[in-house]
Amino acid sequence: MPPQTPPLRQNTKAHHLELYRTMQRIRVFEEIAVEVHRAGEFNGYLHPSTGQEAVPAGVCANLRPDDRLTSTHRGHGHGLAKGADATRMMAELYGRATGACGGKGGSMHIADFSVGMLGANGIVAGGLPIAVGAAQGLKLLGSDAVVACFFGDGSTNRGPFLEALNWASLYKLRVVFVCEDNGFSAFTYSDQTTAGNGPPERARSLGVEAVSVDGNDVVAVDEAARDVIAAVRAECRPMMLHARTYRWYGHTSMDPVAYRRAGEMEREKLRDPLLLLRRRLIEAGVSEGDIGAIDREVANEMAAARDAARSAPLPKARDAYSDVQDLGAVQWQS
Repeated sequence: MPPQTPPLRQNTKAHHLELYRTMQRIRVFEEIAVEVHRAGEFNGYLHPSTGQEAVPAGVCANLRPDDRLTSTHRGHGHGLAKGADATRMMAELYGRATGACGGKGGSMHIADFSVGMLGANGIVAGGLPIAVGAAQGLKLLGSDAVVACFFGDGSTNRGPFLEALNWASLYKLRVVFVCEDNGFSAFTYSDQTTAGNGPPERARSLGVEAVSVDGNDVVAVDEAARDVIAAVRAECRPMMLHARTYRWYGHTSMDPVAYRRAGEMEREKLRDPLLLLRRRLIEAGVSEGDIGAIDREVANEMAAARDAARSAPLPKARDAYSDVQDLGAVQWQS
């Protein structure tokens, strides 16, 4: 039996259609990225977030344009949900000059300051101290902007997790620590590597209130994030949003996931975030045609982003040190 979810309220159809669109944009972006990466069209590691779309969609729907965001090595969905341009993101994966970081960041270090995305991070838990530093700076500036800090459950075993939550709690910073708990720490089940009662209890031990939610139910994530972000903003304190979800691919796009338990993927696909919301939208009276129109628009958008990335120029050698250090009047050979 597919899982049962409560019906949508009638006055929220348009909002939930936008949540569906955001999740579909993330899903199709990731599927195209996996396809072209496996075909050898760009180098480096790729960590897909397929299956986890409800968490960034639900959280970022409640962020203001001036709110900030830090991400992980599995961060394409965070950027898209915060408003990053898909064409520039795809070009960045290809290492092109038109990419969001001029081709220097690639998948694991993609950033888009124009929408407040301070960057993905190839270091597990590396985004947590960046988020806390950003929140400290915003507080000193007198801003009530919030920093949403996305991280995985594997990060809770890293030192920066303890340090970041301790600092945020001590100095009462506006950070929403969003734990995307997909049950894996790279190639290992988290319950085989992590003692205790999970991320919420670790947060509470440092005075950070934690709220748990079904991370595959975008409506639940949206409503929980709305309340958490509002509290963090108004009360000037950190909180954790703990979202249980599941990643469909392995740790990377090339990981065969030989460690996955038998039948697990089949069960989890019944909890597909897009499938769950699609069913609820139809039950609320949204037509298959309206949903299908979104699917077609998104497919066209992401195919165009891929094609633009393929044809975009590579960065020039002279740009290698731009944004890094002041080289003075260096003369480059043409």
